[in-house]
Amino acid sequence: MAFSIGSLTSIVASSGSGPATATRSVPRHALLVSIHDVAPPLETPVRSLWDLCRSRGITPALLVVPNWHGQAPLERAPTFVQWIRTCADAGAEVLLHGERHDEQGLPRSWRDAWRAWGRTAREGEFLTLDEARAGERIQRGLVLFGRLGLRAVGFVPPAWLATPGCWRAVGAAGLRFSEDAHVVRIHEHAAPRRIVSPVVRWSTRTALRAQGSALVADLRWRAQRGATCVRIALHPGDLAHPRTARSVAVALDRWLDDRAAVSYGVL
Repeated sequence: MAFSIGSLTSIVASSGSGPATATRSVPRHALLVSIHDVAPPLETPVRSLWDLCRSRGITPALLVVPNWHGQAPLERAPTFVQWIRTCADAGAEVLLHGERHDEQGLPRSWRDAWRAWGRTAREGEFLTLDEARAGERIQRGLVLFGRLGLRAVGFVPPAWLATPGCWRAVGAAGLRFSEDAHVVRIHEHAAPRRIVSPVVRWSTRTALRAQGSALVADLRWRAQRGATCVRIALHPGDLAHPRTARSVAVALDRWLDDRAAVSYGVL
């Protein structure tokens, strides 16, 4: 999860119209909704988020983790994988979301720690990986997805933290989409594009963070309604705290009243 003081400053930085840095036009007032951390140990809250979205006519993208914290490989959860396939058949886009999500065995430098400060509790798997190491993990994830009958259209690093080499690895893997906390990248060989896109998200690691992230979600509504493309990133813990649960429902309703929910594929 990624909520920090930086969330407040990013509101100011991206509160304008958020034009795409591309020649292809982006649907005006587009909304991208996704569910992060789709993994067997988090199945119950993930399904609850899916139901919440579907009750509003949204088909969210699913950001799937192949082996959550190295202890929950997807291939050992056939019922859950079948549910993901059913969602995909209903129109959900599947994106690879790291390989294990956490940073186990990956030491940080002080610069890495500064980049991740306030953003994640050691859940930035791709924070320190160069192009080669990022590419290896992405390829392993895609091979696993292929065995399980899942087709990924893109990649999102955990906590949106990655090195420049990671983005090159995404393109080399043949995936069309990636994103960080500020932009959505379209990896087209002829004309790669970046679309400025603020992201609304929550944190429930502490009661204070829950209250603060709900406040920031409200501020984003007030400050960033003019953005061309807005993302709502849902995480399994978002419904665990009453304050964030209310904020999520309000955010979905108000942004849907303002713009149409779209898929990554229309970008």
